[in-house]
Amino acid sequence: MTYDKISFFDAAAANKTKSVVLLVFLFLFYLVVLFVFSYVFELGVLGFILGVFSLFFYALITYYAGDQILLSLSGAKKIEQKDFPYIFNTVEGLALAAQISTPQIYLISDDSPNAFATGRDPAHSALAMTTGLLQLLNREEIEGVIAHEMSHIANFDIRMTMIATVFGASIALLSGIATRMLWFGGGRRDRDRGSGGLALLGILFLILAPIFAQLAQLALSRQREYLADTTGARMIRNPNALANALEKIGKSNVPLENVTDATAGLYFALPKANGFFQLFATHPPIEERIKRLRGMY
Repeated sequence: MTYDKISFFDAAAANKTKSVVLLVFLFLFYLVVLFVFSYVFELGVLGFILGVFSLFFYALITYYAGDQILLSLSGAKKIEQKDFPYIFNTVEGLALAAQISTPQIYLISDDSPNAFATGRDPAHSALAMTTGLLQLLNREEIEGVIAHEMSHIANFDIRMTMIATVFGASIALLSGIATRMLWFGGGRRDRDRGSGGLALLGILFLILAPIFAQLAQLALSRQREYLADTTGARMIRNPNALANALEKIGKSNVPLENVTDATAGLYFALPKANGFFQLFATHPPIEERIKRLRGMY
């Protein structure tokens, strides 16, 4: 597949399709997890129905307010054009090139060089970058990073990420509740009713469910990073600027402070906070990204 031949419109259409596939798969998987949870802990139909309603309630909140929640968790503050005219001019120019609305711009006070985009669609999006990014990179490299994040917005990656976050967090929550209930003796009821074998399999499934959900998300996330690199490089017609930015960020050993499991996968480069984020890396290796960019012409 030739990545530098993909248009914004083709990428957006493909990601909309992938979003639907991901949504359907994770929804069905959530229903399976919820069914097993209700069975193991004898919650019956009522427990299953409450779980479905809880999911939709959480999804609505995340869809309409998830971007603001993520920005708040990251310590991002909205900035004005008079404070950073170059950044605003760059974002506005790239938004025009991608034929999307200009996202709101936020700054994170953190020495670690990084950035991310969020929102439910290009018309309701936000771009956040750290002070460390602005200090480490030159203007061309900053433009490359912004172009990468604008590509995520134009390609509808931000919506896909929002969908994955809702289901991943819901499945992880059910797994966590199951683990705590078992820790405090909730699993004894299954042995009393003589269905210990099935219950044991159900318990094992609940424990492993978040890993399965994470793997489903990873199946798409790494490819999206390559696509954003390619479309971002095409947008500024300077793949070396983006490669140089990745090279500098890769050599930086400053860990990101305000990062959580929910926000780590959003960033331009995977935060160097701890080993967990590397275990299930949502990003391809920086070296491979640089290699692909250097090979573009």
